[in-house]
Amino acid sequence: MIARLWHGRTLVEKTTDYLAFLTERAVPDYSGVNGCLGVYLFHRIEGNVTHFQTLTFWSSEEEIRAFAGDEVLRAKYYPEDQEYLLEFEEQVLHYEVTEGCPLNAVCQV
Repeated sequence: MIARLWHGRTLVEKTTDYLAFLTERAVPDYSGVNGCLGVYLFHRIEGNVTHFQTLTFWSSEEEIRAFAGDEVLRAKYYPEDQEYLLEFEEQVLHYEVTEGCPLNAVCQV
């Protein structure tokens, strides 16, 4: 399994609207691709900027390619992102998932 992590920043006054956009447009886009195993959105406010992280889990690089294109580490943006984001980071991070515990499970350490 591969974890794909994207980061973006917006002005704090756009937080609610951008979160709504991500929930209504981006999450269904991710989760509609075969091989997407989960989508999580995170955000935190730091001064007048809100940081967003999108964490998705994929069964293989081939499924990521179906979502993101041949350059699997290139960030995918939507036209609406122009209204919100302060910059456009070119790449995402990929991690191989070596251990995990479902959110609704009791994990043993």
